[in-house]
Order: sequence, then structure tokens, then C-alpha cells
Amino acid sequence: MRVDRKEIAINGRFPRIARLKDENYEWITDPCDFIKSLKADGAEADILTFVQKVNERTPRYDFHLEWESFAVMSITTFEEWWKKQINDKTRNMVRKAQKSGVEVRLAEFDDELIKGIKGIYDESPLRQGKPFKHYGKNIETLKQVHMSFLDRSQFIGAYHQNELIGFIKLVHDDEVSHLMYIISKIEHRDKAVTNAMIAKAVEICAERGVSSLHYADWSRRGLGDFKKHHAFQQLDVPRYFVPLNLRGRVSMLLNFHHKTSELLPKKWVDFLAELRGKWYAKKYNVLKV
Repeated sequence: MRVDRKEIAINGRFPRIARLKDENYEWITDPCDFIKSLKADGAEADILTFVQKVNERTPRYDFHLEWESFAVMSITTFEEWWKKQINDKTRNMVRKAQKSGVEVRLAEFDDELIKGIKGIYDESPLRQGKPFKHYGKNIETLKQVHMSFLDRSQFIGAYHQNELIGFIKLVHDDEVSHLMYIISKIEHRDKAVTNAMIAKAVEICAERGVSSLHYADWSRRGLGDFKKHHAFQQLDVPRYFVPLNLRGRVSMLLNFHHKTSELLPKKWVDFLAELRGKWYAKKYNVLKV
């Protein structure tokens, strides 16, 4: 469903929560008008949620807000990042990729790139212990998936012996760039591919005068230390929740606008995620990845 030329996704049953499908890459700049359009278009949603831009930390609206933590790197120059913001271990990982024969460069968005991306996606049906949503998709579908924001995106490819073994989709915004996709082949995890690609992303951002690089949520499981070692820091941004009807108001009073995983203690979530990973690994008959 599209509202004000922006695609929205509605998830859940009670409550049904609407949000921009590509939030963090496009924004609701006039929420009052957007809410009117959402209702006028007959969206079957109980709550609208949206975030401010990554570089806008001061609340701008009077709606109910909660703070969401993003991983954001401050950038001045590549040299500053290389010499002062990261440690020797991270620098050695980037050098390791080079010594392993990994070449990192900008890639054109064409059929050859999509074929390479499909090769990465089809390596395993599991990623981070759960089914990988892009596994097995055909070339045309993947092309459509990755066509978003092409006018302000760059693709970074990591190659080994002319094979694409990792890529980043870097989406540029005002003063901020976003790592929309970042993934590499499990087979080549010993080559520090992801470390080298992040270094290239920092170099590109510095050349463009971009002051911040955003890498998903701060709390994403298993990536905390990795982000810290590459100079990403926790940055809290307002997330708003707007009830659209009585169901929405009741849901928010009962705290139902949160996922169950957000309400459980972290150690419980980690334990359950570990169990889930083992179950999926057995189901798909693959090593847990």
C-alpha cells in the first residue's frame, strides 16, 4: 500500500502497526498530513510508528515517543578513522583482507552484480540462526529488491579471483549515509571481507563530506563488539507511536505496541535465540550461521 507516494507495511493483528517499508531511508516529514492520508486511503492499521532522521536527535513532535538506539559512526576524514577511531586489531583485519587477495571497489548496478548477489544469498538458507529471506529468489526479483533509491545509492563489491564474495549497498542522505545491505560469503569469512568493505564505505563517505554512517540498530544481536571495533557508537533517536483508533489507544495502554522480545530480559532473548538457531540448523540440515 502506498500513502503520499511512500510504501507502507502493516504488521501484526492486535495491534496492526503501520510503518514506512523503507524507514531509515525515507522519512515522514509532515506526520499530521500523513496520518490524514493514511486514514483517507482506508489503511487497516491501529497504530502508526515512525522515526526521525538519524541526525535529528531532538524531538520535533508531540506524539508519544520512545527512544530507539542506532549504531552511528562520526566521520571527518578517512585518516582520522584509520589512525584514531579504530584499534590495531581492526586495522590488521582490513590488511588481512588485502593480503588474502580481496579487492574492494565500487560496482555498477547491472545484471552481473545481481548474479553475484544471488550467489551470496543462495549460499545458505540460514543467516544469523534464522531463515534468510532472500535465499532462492530469482534474478528478476532480486533486481527489483535492490533498485530502491538508486539515484542516491552506491554499491561496494568485494571480489576474490573475480568472484563477488561480499557487497554493501550504501544509501546517501543529508549528512548521513546508511548501510542498507552488508553481507559476505560464509565460505570466505576467514578473509575479513566485511571489515574491508566497511573501510571502503568510510573512505567514500569521507570523500563525499558525509559526517555520519548509520549501521542498523545498536542492539542487533551478535554485532555489538563488531560495531564498536569499527568506531560505531550508540545514538538514540526519537521513535513515535500514534494511535489511529480505539484499538490503537487500548493497545498502547497495555504496552502491546512492543514485540514480546522487547519486553523480555536480554538473557532470555539470547537463550531463546540460541535455541531457535539450533532448531533451524537441524531443520535445514546446515551448520548454524
